[in-house]
Amino acid sequence: MMSEVEAATRAEITELGVAEIAPGLAELAITLARHLDETGTPTSAAVVGRELRATLDKLRLVAPGKAEGDGLDDLAARRAQRRGA
Repeated sequence: MMSEVEAATRAEITELGVAEIAPGLAELAITLARHLDETGTPTSAAVVGRELRATLDKLRLVAPGKAEGDGLDDLAARRAQRRGA
């Protein structure tokens, strides 16, 4: 049975589409998530959690962009809205 953090981590990796782009980092994140669910001490959980967060941050950086727009598109839309366009 898959743990909660592991399941959430796998779901995020799938959503980001990074398993094939960075397979090592993706597998590291899954392993860290599994360890986080299994750890019994708060100190260990804090250390593993911090490493998991850092690994997921790196995966987010290599994730392909979304087609629905980016920060510049958002900025342009807000500017147009202010101008009444």
